[in-house]
Amino acid sequence: AEKLNEFILYALFIGGSIGGLANVYAQLQKAIGATETIFGLLEETVEMEPVQAPAAAIEIGSIAMNEVKFSYPTRADVQVLKSLSFNLPQGQTLALVGRSGSGKSTIASLLMRFYTDFEGEFTANGASVASINLQSWRSALALVPQDVLLFGGTIRENITYGNTDASDAMIIEAAKEANAWEFIEGFPEGLETKVGDRGVQLSGGQRQRIAIARALLKDPQLLILDEATSALDSESEHLVQEALDRLMKGRTSVVIAHRLSTIRKAHQIIVLDDGAVIESGTHEELMQKTGTYAELIKLQDVMGRGDREEEKSDQL
Repeated sequence: AEKLNEFILYALFIGGSIGGLANVYAQLQKAIGATETIFGLLEETVEMEPVQAPAAAIEIGSIAMNEVKFSYPTRADVQVLKSLSFNLPQGQTLALVGRSGSGKSTIASLLMRFYTDFEGEFTANGASVASINLQSWRSALALVPQDVLLFGGTIRENITYGNTDASDAMIIEAAKEANAWEFIEGFPEGLETKVGDRGVQLSGGQRQRIAIARALLKDPQLLILDEATSALDSESEHLVQEALDRLMKGRTSVVIAHRLSTIRKAHQIIVLDDGAVIESGTHEELMQKTGTYAELIKLQDVMGRGDREEEKSDQL
């Protein structure tokens, strides 16, 4: 009987160990995948400076593109931008409007200098942007995208990403300006709250407001908003748009617009189609032309009324 008990005990130990092999194998596969990602990143070529300009504080001022033509390296035969021209004075807002694939996000990529091989001129304060140190250029701008990238740390770490020397008072002020402090203050750990991988612990509207607080704290000279409110519900959109208005005030801004109601106050609006500018002007000027922009506005107004009526019926 004693040997039988020992046999059963050892069998249980061995069985438990064998059963755990599946979990070990799964963790091993996950680790292999993560390792491949890390090694892939380490093997990436370092982005080289196009010129040997020293890193220094710069004054972006007005920005302009003149007869810019661009094709992606992987599809050199397809021209994505066709003779694009605009002049954006310092402190003004330029809105880019157009259907999906019209070239809006490509313009944002060129503004951030992700691509430098294009025809035409891209200048800041009259000087070629290519002559400006890349690090200095990117340090002077901020991007608030539709799909906000948050790191798996704390709210504090995500807000201070662009300004790690910021004091608590500066962080709180930026959070208040971004309409984020109310929900941050509601968390038991406040600024030390963990946001989870890619900010999974926060709602879409909360992630956007964290990104806006980050941009406010950085205080950029050039602001790029890539459809920052398009994926939000009406209540979140109101809070985010209110924060964006504060962020854009007096700041040179380029806005990629999805909901056209958010860009009616823009100093300039460019309507794109297949990489070419088909209309440009203020909201009032474009509405008088009764062209593509006016049609899009009317269509979104009709859809907006339908959405509001649906929300009311849901509340009843």
